[in-house]
Amino acid sequence: MITNAAKKFYVFLIFIFLYAPIGTLIVLSFNASKTRAKWGGFTIKWYLKLFENEAILQALFNTMLIALIASVVATIIGTIACIAIMNLKKRTRTLIIGITNIPMLNADIVTGISLMLLFISLGFKFGLGTILLSHITFCIPYVILSVMPRMKQLNPNTYEAALDLGAGPVYGFFKVVFPELLPGILSGFLMAFTMSLDDFIITHFTKGAGVDTLSTKIYTEVKKGIKPEMYALSTLIFLTVLILLLLVNRNPGDKKSEVKR
Repeated sequence: MITNAAKKFYVFLIFIFLYAPIGTLIVLSFNASKTRAKWGGFTIKWYLKLFENEAILQALFNTMLIALIASVVATIIGTIACIAIMNLKKRTRTLIIGITNIPMLNADIVTGISLMLLFISLGFKFGLGTILLSHITFCIPYVILSVMPRMKQLNPNTYEAALDLGAGPVYGFFKVVFPELLPGILSGFLMAFTMSLDDFIITHFTKGAGVDTLSTKIYTEVKKGIKPEMYALSTLIFLTVLILLLLVNRNPGDKKSEVKR
């Protein structure tokens, strides 16, 4: 039998492998020396220089803008598509669901090259627009995947009852159906936002000259040597995500006590 000490050591190793690289990144963001080979003392100058680096800030702005617009549009289209799919016949529905799952299983490089060739054949000018269209395209299946379970749990008689009681189709949808789908819609939005934020391969094939997101900017700088400002930016992103997770996953007991008060 595995002892408790062995289990704890195993968990400790997992945490080391997961968080040691992030810990190293955070430490290097405060290193006064540009080289990663030696410690040159503690400094916050890279954080100050980060906000003076227009190229990095522009890449960050492009990344956040594309991720936000792509996730919102993909969430709207994906939710509407999910509702339409559930109203199809069983055999047709199974076929359509299988087709929508293909982009998630397909290799990113194949999707990226396919979209690049499509934009070239249509005469599109590469830039933020082509990146945005690409991100919306590959985010929609993730939204459908998130909303579909909630859609299957929905009782169709509830919506029909609302219509029988005098509610219009639009009012009935937002009053009865939408609240039931909202958890799945939010999950789909967050998944789409994360996938868009993290994407490199598809962005690399569909971006134009002079247009960069954080992922493509970092890839470009790897060839010349990553600037310490990137360490600072990565640290800030990690801390922001960590704080958001802590806020979202607060102790439920705290919320109950607040309600009682």
